[in-house]
Amino acid sequence: MDLIEIFIIAFGLAMDASAVSLVAAVSGYAEDSRSTFRLAFHFGLFQFLMPVFGWFLGVRFSSCFEAFDHWIAFGLLLFVGGRMMLSGLNPDIESFSKNPSRGFTLILLSIATSIDALAIGLTLALLKVNIFYPSVVIGIVTAVLSIFSIIIGKRVGALIGKRMEILGGGILILIGFHILISHIF
Repeated sequence: MDLIEIFIIAFGLAMDASAVSLVAAVSGYAEDSRSTFRLAFHFGLFQFLMPVFGWFLGVRFSSCFEAFDHWIAFGLLLFVGGRMMLSGLNPDIESFSKNPSRGFTLILLSIATSIDALAIGLTLALLKVNIFYPSVVIGIVTAVLSIFSIIIGKRVGALIGKRMEILGGGILILIGFHILISHIF
């Protein structure tokens, strides 16, 4: 596997994390450098770790994960997105975490956006590719694109206001549907 192929895979895998980072910034949740760092670091770390984990699981278990990985990602994104939308529609309902760059929400988002990387690790094991180099590239590309998405999101958020939970939740749900549909068809 050459460098160009690894970068193409890395960019493809980073799109979900980048979209979530953009939504977090537009929603006003990634306002400071600490939030930006936490989002980029966790998304990059999980995108690095999941292919390694998938690679170690190897050929023996690949068919087990392929059957339901898209359902896990869909369910997690539907849950997080639904809570964001409910919070945006009803001020009396609080989302389980006001800031997606912290706590349980950050872990859920990191897992949801990196499930596909687990499948890539399984695939690379089938191809007998050394996993370390591709995983490092995937993690770094994800972290960098997340930072750029937050920067863009902050600028967009300043133009359209901070009350973007409904839109952000809808985008997360759409990402979940995209993952589900792309795996089913």
